[in-house]
Amino acid sequence: MSDTTSAPAAVTRRQVLSWALWDWAAQPYNTVILSFVFAPLYLQSELFLAPGQTEDDLSGQMGLIIGIGGFVIAVLAPVLGQRTDASGRGKLWLGVWTGLLIAATAALVLVEPLPSYFLLGAILVAVANIISEFANVNYYAMLAQVSTPSTIGRVSGLGWGFGYLGGIIMLALVIAVQLAGWFGLPQETGLRLVAVGCALWTLLFCIPLFRDVPSAAPAAGRERVGFLRSYVVLAQDIRRLWRESRSTFWFLLSSAVYRDGLAGVFTFAGSIAAITFGFDFFGVVVFGVVANIVAGVVTILAGRLDDRIGPRRVILGSLTGLVIVGLLVFLLRDLGPAVFWVGGLTLAAFVGPAQTASRSLLARLAPADRQGEIFGLYATTGRATSFFSPVLWGALIAIGGSQAWGILGVLLILLVGLVLTALVKLPEGAG
Repeated sequence: MSDTTSAPAAVTRRQVLSWALWDWAAQPYNTVILSFVFAPLYLQSELFLAPGQTEDDLSGQMGLIIGIGGFVIAVLAPVLGQRTDASGRGKLWLGVWTGLLIAATAALVLVEPLPSYFLLGAILVAVANIISEFANVNYYAMLAQVSTPSTIGRVSGLGWGFGYLGGIIMLALVIAVQLAGWFGLPQETGLRLVAVGCALWTLLFCIPLFRDVPSAAPAAGRERVGFLRSYVVLAQDIRRLWRESRSTFWFLLSSAVYRDGLAGVFTFAGSIAAITFGFDFFGVVVFGVVANIVAGVVTILAGRLDDRIGPRRVILGSLTGLVIVGLLVFLLRDLGPAVFWVGGLTLAAFVGPAQTASRSLLARLAPADRQGEIFGLYATTGRATSFFSPVLWGALIAIGGSQAWGILGVLLILLVGLVLTALVKLPEGAG
């Protein structure tokens, strides 16, 4: 890593691309491990069922373990971000978390297809999720180093778009290897080796950031204190945020609500495709590839729109589109798979712009010397509400009697987030 302690006077194209490639490098964990392949198709399959268990039981246990990991993130993320601001070691810690993410992902190859290994697999997935969130705190905080007020939207969109595209390519590679019969290996062995492939991908493509993007200088006037004392400082900073930047305070809360809805759209997309619309395994994975392509391309383009009309309008427009299209998917579900192909891909096109514009808006609102801390709070508030979508998803299914009703639970979260965000008053020029 570079020993440079301050950002350059001018941001170069190479630095921007190198920063964006980290999103490309880290995304296979979310797309391949967590969402589409390892966790749902291997770890929660009949291979890991103990006597008397069902796949629903495995899914519930996985959710509980990941939920515990979410609590760890909520407790630690803002303090870690705050300490990074004070020390100026954001790049160093991003390197540490990236290395640990690679190790945790590769370790999934040790999860043999036996019920006694389920707990190990679930814990490793949850640990990787924790590490990924910690890494994102430092990565997001670097956005201000590789952009200017006039380019922050497009740079953020470029990174998020690269992330989607990286996940797409890894999914496509998994499909290709599966069609090749896993090169003669048993399918369960091939699925375990997918984890190693994701780890190697992250290792290869994270290098440009650490080579080309300089470290930030320690924040001026930020006191370096012990770990436990950091919580006292954090409480003081939150009070100061309330007094001096109330718009940032309220945006953190409102975005936490709709970001949980955005996560729900992709979390349950595969399940809706398979159960409500009758997609087979290959259909679900192909839909995942196409959905990520659409999301990635539109997100990159939306970054430019962000700089033209402001991130707030992009967020509000995207959330409005999600609610309307999602409701149409629910109402027209009896017309068959074509409804989900059209509606699902349209939903994917709205999710990415809302996500990247949220990051862009927060980077505009956060004081220059508190980027790490504010993005730590961003991670914390998002985790604090992460149970909303799953709970409403399950509750609406129980009330309606079919999985399709769960769609309304996610839409309700998005609608509440839309209303709350519309009520947030931003300082002039921020969004």
